Amino acid sequence: MKLSEKDPADNKESDLVKKKLDWSCSLIVASLVGALGSSFLYGYNLSVVNAPTPYIKAFYNATWERKHGHPIDANTLTLLWSVTVSIFAIGGLVGTLLVKLIGKFLGRKYTLLVNNGFAISAALLMACSLPAGTLEMLIVGRFIMGVDGGIALSALPMYLSEISPKEIRGSLGQVTAIFICIGVFTGQLLGLPELLGKESTWPYLFGVIAIPALVQLVSLPFLPESPRYLLFEKHDQAGAEKAFRTFLGKEDVSRELEEVLAEGRVQRHIQLVSVLELLRTPSARWQLITVVVTMGCYQLCGLNAIWFYTNSIFGKAGIPPEKIPYITLSTGGIETVAAVVSGLVIERLGRRPLLIGGFGLMTLFFGILTVTLTLQDHAPWIPYLSIVCILAIIASFCSGPGGIPFILTGEFFQQSQRPAAFIVAGTVNWLSNFMVGLLFPFIQKSLDTYCFLVFATICFAGAVYLYFVLPETKNRTYAEISQAFAKRNKAHPSEEKMDSAVTDDKTNGRPETDSSSTLDNYVKNRIV
Repeated sequence: MKLSEKDPADNKESDLVKKKLDWSCSLIVASLVGALGSSFLYGYNLSVVNAPTPYIKAFYNATWERKHGHPIDANTLTLLWSVTVSIFAIGGLVGTLLVKLIGKFLGRKYTLLVNNGFAISAALLMACSLPAGTLEMLIVGRFIMGVDGGIALSALPMYLSEISPKEIRGSLGQVTAIFICIGVFTGQLLGLPELLGKESTWPYLFGVIAIPALVQLVSLPFLPESPRYLLFEKHDQAGAEKAFRTFLGKEDVSRELEEVLAEGRVQRHIQLVSVLELLRTPSARWQLITVVVTMGCYQLCGLNAIWFYTNSIFGKAGIPPEKIPYITLSTGGIETVAAVVSGLVIERLGRRPLLIGGFGLMTLFFGILTVTLTLQDHAPWIPYLSIVCILAIIASFCSGPGGIPFILTGEFFQQSQRPAAFIVAGTVNWLSNFMVGLLFPFIQKSLDTYCFLVFATICFAGAVYLYFVLPETKNRTYAEISQAFAKRNKAHPSEEKMDSAVTDDKTNGRPETDSSSTLDNYVKNRIV
């Protein structure tokens, strides 16, 4: 009997219904709650130190004078302030190195939950530093908050990547970037003089950190663990199936389990690899290089320089001091809008155009910004053109480079490699963050208005590299993405792993088993 052909209109309607089903309530709640207590706090801590800078420096001076009997030296004050800003990145590096150790025993979800302890303790330390009259509490609090950020920026993208269907993996992954931008905007908003940006209330800016952490702490326990973690690392197939049902919002999850089990056939003999083992894996070489390049460009493209030193940049652009906090607020609003738009179009346009286009536009606008800052005294309207360029740079960054590097790190690597890959990516991320925070003032002092040409060069180099190397990962399984790199790596990931598995079987005296038996049994039992 001949099957009737489906009408194209019916297919289109079916695809639309499927996309709606992909966004289940549990998936949305997991992404929002996960990001609120993780990437939101990272973004918030990037911008929150900007507004209260003069009050914190006055607090340092008063504390020093009370302890030592004389005012603090200007150079010592600058050093203390630089440490306060930069130690956040050092804490982030420490947190990144802890992720694999914590995640191995606790999983993705409970790593995020435990991480809230760092955020709450940091909030208490920093909020109580002024009443206690101890500047060290603020510095230690910033370090602990950095540890929280380091863990969050590795555990959250892994969790979101592993719970989402491949059809919406990019959009869900962009939630990390969107909440970083919302965090930056919130830090700028609460730092206004009309709110908490006053001498008497600046400690509350840091105390607010505890609220999102508490929300995540009481909400996330009701959501499942990553089904991939349960299946591959805990060997809990029933738990994984239940988690899939919850996150996908449907009873029949046979297709999703089939895809994961197909990946599991190759990986069942493979333990979590170390960073050193990952660096030595030929089939992951170009994925690793690409992650290092994208993460390096993510931090070294100049955005953190603008976030950390917004006031001084706008001051040089000729903006009156009393208007600077409100102009600064517009940067947070622009980047939030750009990140949301990127999240809406990423599954339609793909990762490649957004990432390469973002870095390309940043190169262009950094060049224009250099010209406007050089000529700002020649006409009264030129400083405002500088502001437009800064807003355009921020929008270009958040449209792609601001979130896609985290998505790619989750997509490029298979389950056994993913924690080690996030350690490498996080290490590059935080070391680059520290370098920019420490070196940008000196670069600005040495090159003056030409300092942004350094960042333009980095953005251009990143765009060129990605144009020639980065494959499109939209709507592909993890296995398909590995295959896309196989030719460049000159190593087939599946063959390499199967060889190692067979060798392991022979070494231990076990007979070779049919690698598809687990999947076949499942298909026979579950798929009608």
